[in-house]
Amino acid sequence: MKCIRCIVSGRVQGVWFRETTRRKAVELGLSGQALNLPDGRVQVTACGEEQALAALQEWLWKGSPLSRVDDVRCEELTEGFSSSGFHTG
Repeated sequence: MKCIRCIVSGRVQGVWFRETTRRKAVELGLSGQALNLPDGRVQVTACGEEQALAALQEWLWKGSPLSRVDDVRCEELTEGFSSSGFHTG
């Protein structure tokens, strides 16, 4: 299992971005979380199979219908991340 952390910039708060990310992650069989950051970005941490993570990364560029994604920066996590299911916060 592989884990990634992505920071998504643009109009991504107040537009159902985290909830639609959660739905997509669950559909892909991923665990993790999507959190609003104080600076207006969203942090997405996800764990699962490499193909599913790649699909999520591609989807993050689209986002929710009301969002406008300007940038997505992802990195692989070397430390463990433990989560059951996918949550928003």
